[in-house]
Amino acid sequence: MLRYVTTNPGKVREAERYLPDGSVERLDFDYTEVQADELGPIAARGAREAYRHADAPVLVDDAGLFVEGLDGFPGPYSSYVEDTLGVERVHEIAADLDDRRAAFRCVLGYCDGEGFAASPDPVDRGDRDAAAAAGPGAGESADDDFDGDRDDPLPVKLFEGYVPGRIVAPRGDGGFGYDPIFEHDGETFAEMDTDRKNAVSHRGRALEKFAEWYADR
Repeated sequence: MLRYVTTNPGKVREAERYLPDGSVERLDFDYTEVQADELGPIAARGAREAYRHADAPVLVDDAGLFVEGLDGFPGPYSSYVEDTLGVERVHEIAADLDDRRAAFRCVLGYCDGEGFAASPDPVDRGDRDAAAAAGPGAGESADDDFDGDRDDPLPVKLFEGYVPGRIVAPRGDGGFGYDPIFEHDGETFAEMDTDRKNAVSHRGRALEKFAEWYADR
């Protein structure tokens, strides 16, 4: 049984769209969410900690809104910024930008205590690899900061989902978080019904990659 580490049952329902019936369940575990400039090291660190807690295969996700004109801000700090500044304030800041392109990104981290065969997807045996896999700008010394078990770091497999869009004035009554100000293909995420949003979402795209790989695991 795969444990999806989240307090949000909606994420598990989304995962169930891509995975076999009865193969995934929610695990409510408050792992340490470290600070990093990229999503990969955060997901990798969380997956290791959750695996050690559950002693079973786990899936952890970390996601964020990356605004091009703000050099990727709020990015990995999206949750904190939402809680402190608020979504409408992020729109107000972005409204004065010439470039309001943005993207939602999600990185899934999978850990089952075993190693992985090489594949096009990144294989993480230390958080430096996770940071490199997450993309340009990742911290050079991430592996020195995030995993206390240096003698035998647990391998973590990473899968990234990405959906492009732009920042707009708030529209729509659905969704949550930054959904009202993120427009993709003419609609904000808050204007989309659940099926439409899941079909194009960053998390859904990451889950699709993971499910294809996990089927042969």
